[in-house]
Amino acid sequence: MEHSIKNKVALITGASKGIGFGIAEALLKQDVKVAISSRSQASADEAAKKLGAGVLAIEADVKDFESQQKAVEKVIAKFGALDFLIANAGVGHFAPIDELDPKLWLDTIDTNLTGVFYSVKAAIPALKKSQGYIITISSLAGTNFFATAAAYNASKFGLTGFSQAIMLDLRKYGIKVTTIMPGSVATEFADQQINATEDAWKIQPEDIGQMVSDLLNMNPRTLPSKIEVRPTKTSN
Repeated sequence: MEHSIKNKVALITGASKGIGFGIAEALLKQDVKVAISSRSQASADEAAKKLGAGVLAIEADVKDFESQQKAVEKVIAKFGALDFLIANAGVGHFAPIDELDPKLWLDTIDTNLTGVFYSVKAAIPALKKSQGYIITISSLAGTNFFATAAAYNASKFGLTGFSQAIMLDLRKYGIKVTTIMPGSVATEFADQQINATEDAWKIQPEDIGQMVSDLLNMNPRTLPSKIEVRPTKTSN
């Protein structure tokens, strides 16, 4: 029987803009039922309005385990199941280690690493039932270190390792796990300003959306467990 993701159910964290929003757009085109979460209900509602009717908008903080449990409960209450978790929510704080505020260190680790743990942990019971798919959004910073990125590197190195370890833990339940590690993406991440012309060389959010869609459509017998993706060009 041909593999299809039509009418499957996806929860995408941090999806009010950027990569998460691009993933939501791509999955909706595949007739996937989509729930998006954001720390702000207003932001989630605004994004859901742009995405179209039927999208479930949830206020949820990945740094709060109970919040993630409630998000999963809301998805199941509306759609009846959870098939795909796209753990996308993340932050970036950059400073030399001697200038790095401990609060920003904690925010980075708690969001990018512990937050994914909470999202995954909350989703596992439902994903065991559906033999679902977890995709985490790491970064090339999860394998390449650079100055001013002590907190970000630590979080993404950790996330890459975490994702590969849970892939081995969960495959016995029929749950697939992939981590995507993008390079430069044209988003407002870390307060970057987007310029359509100047940023045209970068990976676009819809490119990651297409990649997620392709992964979910792949035959269940095959698992690309870690994917590095970078712009073809280095810059304009």
